Amino acid sequence: MSSLNHCIKFELDIKDENIVFKDYFYKSIKLQKHKIYEAELIQPACPFCGSLDLLHNGHLIANIHYPTANASLPVIIRLAKQRVKCRDCDHWSMAQSELVNKYCSISNASKLKVLSALTEDRSMTSIARENNVSINTVQRVLGNCSHRFIDSYEYLPAHLAFDEFKGVDRQLHFICLAGDNHQVVQILRTRYKKTLLKYFGRFSPQARANVKTVTMDLNFYYQDIVRACFPNAQIVIDRFHMIQMLTRSFNSLRVQVMKTFDKRSRQYQLLKSPWKLYLKKFDELEKVHPRYNWHYKDCLTQAQAVTEGINTSTALENSYNLMQSFIQAVETGNTHELKSLINCQDQIGTLMHKTLLIFKHNLTAVLNGAALPYSNGCLEGFNRKIKQIERTAFGYSNFTNLLTRIRLEEDLYKENILT
Repeated sequence: MSSLNHCIKFELDIKDENIVFKDYFYKSIKLQKHKIYEAELIQPACPFCGSLDLLHNGHLIANIHYPTANASLPVIIRLAKQRVKCRDCDHWSMAQSELVNKYCSISNASKLKVLSALTEDRSMTSIARENNVSINTVQRVLGNCSHRFIDSYEYLPAHLAFDEFKGVDRQLHFICLAGDNHQVVQILRTRYKKTLLKYFGRFSPQARANVKTVTMDLNFYYQDIVRACFPNAQIVIDRFHMIQMLTRSFNSLRVQVMKTFDKRSRQYQLLKSPWKLYLKKFDELEKVHPRYNWHYKDCLTQAQAVTEGINTSTALENSYNLMQSFIQAVETGNTHELKSLINCQDQIGTLMHKTLLIFKHNLTAVLNGAALPYSNGCLEGFNRKIKQIERTAFGYSNFTNLLTRIRLEEDLYKENILT
């Protein structure tokens, strides 16, 4: 075998001994310069009976697209596949190679490179341009990956996290993550109660009994699903959603009190301009160095501005103190203090009273959220990654393609593909 054949195989990283390279040259195709390699694919034996007594009957020329480091100079392997007839069994056959699939002109190496690029946050257009293939080819490679993610109904993690995200046609899709290793358990097209009960009902009783905690927001029917499907699971309300509901209730009351004053008054300006300070922890406010604020025409520290602002209303002051105590109790895991705050009878805003009433109806789950270390933080971060995937692709119209792309960009599958 010639040294030219060895050199080209070494350069292209081709190990098939039945491929013999004979020549290479440059050629302009559709006003673009291409590097052409001419090779012959030999059929050594009959694929049906293994006989070596073959009758050769010409070649089939196939132009195989091969990956290259320089995207401006595409590589094409002009492969001449032998057609043979076995003299023993009279079967006709054509030489095949692992370089490319039958009836295909895109090399398997190019498809593997496209698959590797799909694990990154990139658009299909840029992937197709880099690999000198069409966008439809990239979509076919993506579609062929859907079989990798076959569901198993024999195991569920001990700690789950439930949430939803906006996907195809702005619809809400259900997502479930493992609370320990933050791996995706399942993504469903809809978040309807009937769909979720049907999905989790497919798991074995042993798998459902293995679930110890399920973290969620205050979605009213998620708790019904947990009680119906997971007999040993504790419901955990996410700490972020509890504090978010409380701060929104306080903020609504602040705006309501602010509108009772004249817009040119000092009280109005104290409640309006430094609104972000009311949502911070009081311990983090500046208490030493006062600064001049042209809105209320005075030099005050952050703590003084907040204190004077909440003193304009008794309900606002009580709500602010309740919010600050609630945040501190959640951070320290003080369930006794949290329970007494939820049963508070002080004069507070109507919306905050409704929020505390919701917490009271879900008291056990709220206390679990403060006592246990599990939260939906991992799920919120993963939802942010999904938003970035959709933004890069300018949205998806096919749920299966979106699901496959999400799973491919998971670190777990990315490592398996690239190794």
